[in-house]
Amino acid sequence: MRFAEPAPKPAPQRIGICPVRDVLDRIGGKWNALLIAALAEQPYRFGELRRLVPDISQRMLTQTLRDLQRDGYVSRRVFPTTPPSVEYSLTPFGRSMFGPLSAMMQWAEQNAAEVKAARARFDAESKAA
Repeated sequence: MRFAEPAPKPAPQRIGICPVRDVLDRIGGKWNALLIAALAEQPYRFGELRRLVPDISQRMLTQTLRDLQRDGYVSRRVFPTTPPSVEYSLTPFGRSMFGPLSAMMQWAEQNAAEVKAARARFDAESKAA
């Protein structure tokens, strides 16, 4: 006698282990997409990235680059100079992700005003309720 395969669990029970959420959490961080977009243009040294994104602290830039490196999107190359200089660039894996990310960034730019208007409507309706 053969038993039927168990039915897949409903989506709400699987959401906690969703690999998409894990990946998007990293890519969608406050500075991550901006740094990935910059590195898609060309490799940058740490100081150049710091000047390119003046609002980011040195500590946050370091941590964000380390996180992107850990996930395989960014490579770090140390040059044997005095003092040592470091250059960051996208890996082939990072480049493979940049296409979809770029499309999302374009969509966000095109729809930012609509999102802002929707938030304002929601906030006004919430205050009225």
